[in-house]
Amino acid sequence: MRSAKLVISFGAVKRLQYGSQLIIFSATREVFDIENCTLLLKHSSDSLKLVIIGDGACGKTSLLSVFTLGYFPTVPTVFENYVTDCRVDGKSVQLALWDTAGQEDYERLRPLAYSKAHVILIGFSIDTPDSLDNVKHKWVEEANERCPGVPIILVGLKKDLRDDPVAKEEMRKKSLEFVGTREANDIANAIGARKYLECSSLTGDGVDDVFEAATRAALLTFEKGESNGCCVIL
Repeated sequence: MRSAKLVISFGAVKRLQYGSQLIIFSATREVFDIENCTLLLKHSSDSLKLVIIGDGACGKTSLLSVFTLGYFPTVPTVFENYVTDCRVDGKSVQLALWDTAGQEDYERLRPLAYSKAHVILIGFSIDTPDSLDNVKHKWVEEANERCPGVPIILVGLKKDLRDDPVAKEEMRKKSLEFVGTREANDIANAIGARKYLECSSLTGDGVDDVFEAATRAALLTFEKGESNGCCVIL
């Protein structure tokens, strides 16, 4: 029996090569626990781990769902950890994506997700200035404590809301302003992030750019000999 060969490129649409037949399909998932992830990273020389952190409900899970599964979740959901194959500059890498919960109820569990991370995404919602404040006062401190030296990319989520009339009216009622690109760039520079990017999971705008930048940053960590990522001691 011929075996199927995965030839996956960036984005939610994936390709499966089966002999001479090319099949288009959505990303498959592999659910694993921390122990299995450690084994995965040990046995695959080009395996990279991405962890996304940030306030609860800022859009982290939607971002991961759109990238891996190709659809925007219409109800709050729990994203199970996924493994996907990507190609960057002709190099094939396996990318393990780890979601985290930002709520205080999960403070004791979240640190476990950092183990073996090669890159950290810190997300905030463009319509919630407090979520950007927490990047400075909480999330970057936690990331640097748990994974010192691991590259960080700051991601502004829900960028489509800047042009949404309903969202604009809600912000006006609350006497709030959307987070501006310049303000977020300043924060990214202040926290030592490799890059600041904005995206909309709803429209898909900028989603692939986020994961391409993250994979490039993770590869730099990997190729510098830090292939085991960070180590978490509890």
